[in-house]
Amino acid sequence: MAAIGKTLLDSGWLAARSTEVDVDGVHLSTTNPPSLGSKSPWMEAVVPGTVLGTLVKNKAVPDPFYGLENEAITDIADSGRDYYTFWFFTRFQCKRLLNQHVHLNFRAINYSAEVYINGHKTVLPKGMFRRHTLDVTDILNPENNLLAVIVHPPDHPGTIPPEGGQGGDHEIGKDVAAQYVEGWDWICPIRDRNTGIWDEVSISVTGPVRIVDPHLVSTFFDDYERAYLHVTAELENKSTWSTECSVNIQVTAELENGVCLVEHLQIENVLIPAQGHILHTFKPLFFYKPELWWPNGMGKQNLYDVSITVGVKGFGESDSWMQPFGFRKIESDIDIVTGGRLFKINGEPIFIRGGNWILSDGLLRLSKERYRTDIKFHADMNMNMIRCWGGGLAERPDFYHFCDIYGLLVWQEFWITGDVDGRGVPVSNPNGPLDHDLFLLCARDTVKLLRNHPSLALWVGGNEQVPPKDINEALMRDLRLHPYFKTQLLSDQDSDPSVYLDGTRDYIQGSMWDGFADGKGNFSDGPYEIQYPEDFFKDTFYKFGFNPEVGSVGMPIADTIRATMPPEGWEIPLFKKGSDGFVEEVPNRMWDYHKYIPYSKPGKVHDQILMYGAPENLDDFCLKAQLVNYIQYRALFEGWSSRMWTKYTGVLIWKNQNPWTGLRGQFYDHLLDQTASFYGCRSAAEPVHVQLNLATYFVEVVNTTSKELSDVAIEVSVWDLDGNCPYSKVFKKVSALPKKVVQISEFKYPKTENAKPVHFLLLKLYNVSDKTVISRNFYWLHLPGQDYTQLEPYRKKQIPLKITCNAVMIGPTYELEINVHNTSKADVGKNVLQEDEKGDMGLLQKLFSRNSVSADSNRSLKVVEMKGSDRGVAFFLRFSVHNTETEKQDTRILPVHYSDNYFSLVPGESMSLKISFAAPAGIKKSPRVMLRGWNYPHGFTVFG
Repeated sequence: MAAIGKTLLDSGWLAARSTEVDVDGVHLSTTNPPSLGSKSPWMEAVVPGTVLGTLVKNKAVPDPFYGLENEAITDIADSGRDYYTFWFFTRFQCKRLLNQHVHLNFRAINYSAEVYINGHKTVLPKGMFRRHTLDVTDILNPENNLLAVIVHPPDHPGTIPPEGGQGGDHEIGKDVAAQYVEGWDWICPIRDRNTGIWDEVSISVTGPVRIVDPHLVSTFFDDYERAYLHVTAELENKSTWSTECSVNIQVTAELENGVCLVEHLQIENVLIPAQGHILHTFKPLFFYKPELWWPNGMGKQNLYDVSITVGVKGFGESDSWMQPFGFRKIESDIDIVTGGRLFKINGEPIFIRGGNWILSDGLLRLSKERYRTDIKFHADMNMNMIRCWGGGLAERPDFYHFCDIYGLLVWQEFWITGDVDGRGVPVSNPNGPLDHDLFLLCARDTVKLLRNHPSLALWVGGNEQVPPKDINEALMRDLRLHPYFKTQLLSDQDSDPSVYLDGTRDYIQGSMWDGFADGKGNFSDGPYEIQYPEDFFKDTFYKFGFNPEVGSVGMPIADTIRATMPPEGWEIPLFKKGSDGFVEEVPNRMWDYHKYIPYSKPGKVHDQILMYGAPENLDDFCLKAQLVNYIQYRALFEGWSSRMWTKYTGVLIWKNQNPWTGLRGQFYDHLLDQTASFYGCRSAAEPVHVQLNLATYFVEVVNTTSKELSDVAIEVSVWDLDGNCPYSKVFKKVSALPKKVVQISEFKYPKTENAKPVHFLLLKLYNVSDKTVISRNFYWLHLPGQDYTQLEPYRKKQIPLKITCNAVMIGPTYELEINVHNTSKADVGKNVLQEDEKGDMGLLQKLFSRNSVSADSNRSLKVVEMKGSDRGVAFFLRFSVHNTETEKQDTRILPVHYSDNYFSLVPGESMSLKISFAAPAGIKKSPRVMLRGWNYPHGFTVFG
């Protein structure tokens, strides 16, 4: 007997090019099933995945993300569509009982397909973003079942102009498909245009009645003390007789250690006609003071499990469905002060600091593990929103699941972009896809797939463009708000909110309309290049209240370049100085192919890498690039935060990551190693943050939380390259109201006599009562007209460090607690300013010594000491984790989660960090944890 429920078909698949298979689907799924062999065209397939992903796995083509290898892969424009039309084949077993029904489910196929199961053919309609469900009950064999699927590429794969361009020749826009596949200014063309069975395939077994697309909606009253859960579900009767059903809905909350509390249990009886469909709306479920779901930085991401079970009289349990659900209300409107769109969650305004997302992998090698890492990285950066860009995907449920868990709001766009749908070179078709009905079908199906996720915050018609008039009007109508979400009142005349297609969150027609950019659709997002850090703080930098795209550089570390390019790609750019004094960077061909964005903007911004001196080699270049990365993105977020609610309501960075081995706009690379910008962002976007306004040189406190800051103080200290502290000041009795920015005082050191041309600034915001640090922020600064070249000889300083490490292994996962202590002693001048002008460094020393760990207090701690006779700041320290058994050139273990990295310690200061990673399968030796830094270029082992 087949158990009620779903079984994934995610292994055991074979694939072959259709032109190399000499039998049809009927024979493949009956008398001539394929097999592997030396002369067979069949190979092991990646399902879910794409044709190109399968070819790469089997090494039938080079890795398109390595060096220039993508140029060696045949493009569909040159080969024709048949070249990337592939058969996929698998076997499965499914024994069923009488009155059980079996469905074969494809959650997404690109672009069209014919399915053969045991010789029976079904033609699947077109569209990349639609689900297909086939009733295969009457064609199953009791034992072995053969499934063959031939998948055809998009109808209009287009050609790639020699000069490249945004979306190639834009032909892909005629189909309802992802548009990035013809290439963009941040990715190479995807040769098969993502043809394949790219999302989940499953077999589901039910009784006579199945549950289809339940809709969960919460409403709130009495300042969130009362809440109601509204639920509507489609019930489909597959039998030839009317069925009496009991529909059971249960809501549970996990308390701790796997113990669950049943919050609600409700049973309702329904009658469904033979082979009929009904929409059943439950009586609303009442909750008193439910635990609310909050975005990252605002509170906990509380989730309840909502399960629905249908039982059929005379049969028993027929089907079940479960969804984690968060009680939360989201509102958005145009702010009257800034003109930007203002989001509120559970009645509280949230200042948006997030970024743009394309997809995790350009070949659609999607997985729960990768999604978990991607989304946790965003939460670790203290972001609170991800924008799913219109040229990419309608993201998958697993993506949304982890956004629910980690508290990332999602702005989801449909498949329209200005470059492909109305602009570009050549000028593209402004009427969107050829089949408007297909677009709307895919859009509605996507809404049903994703609407129950609390993280989903906004539907948007397109990127820098609105959909064609008829599509736009249909989406506005279909996604209109339920009256409750307009008036906050639910009258007896209103329909139940859960009967709407969605009705709970806004639909905005385009990414530059209605509170975004200039609000009118004019080109007013960006810029996308290197900037002077202080410019982000200036009133003239960006005129509008919410910038949906502003970007910059994103060079990874040298190890990533070596892992993704052959040696000829390791050459650093040439620096060509013009007559105006500005420098142009000229990258090698591979960097250019991988969309490298320079660290200079001739005529506007001087080269920011050369500020540290001319780089000698790849390692030197990439290290200096990390210094710039950190400053660039910290300043971007701090500049926006400085004007929270007075000028801005939010900002989204273009972009968070690269779905391939790109060299621009990223916080972590495609191999999942974080750049320094990751940690600059993490610092700047923390919920409570102390910062230096680089335009006014005032110290500021940004409080994005709903709690007032009181009984806190700020320690300001300056450190020079000789390890001295020529300036220190404590600001007592600091307070900051909820969701406010407070200017504290001007940072006056640069104006003092004998100010050093290069110096370090450390800001610490702490509780006065127990001296716990709330926010720590470290800057390296130069005087006006100077640069950072004095840091070059500073590399030779040997700063002593003491590192203690405690490691615990839980399954394959290592959890490390590491304390790093700069043991050099501070030299404090007599003229140092203190809170009471006494020159007493006692408080500073107390702050620096907190959280230090004594090696003698715990014998399990491993202690490593780096000897050094110099006094000073241990500058730009970075941990990395390595496999000591591999013979590969790149020994890094990735991904790794660090509580901080790319950090610096002043004399006497210590910092505790946590590191978490999974060891590769099969390794016998402990991984090695390395610490490198500006003063420690070769690094040393702290664990392993």
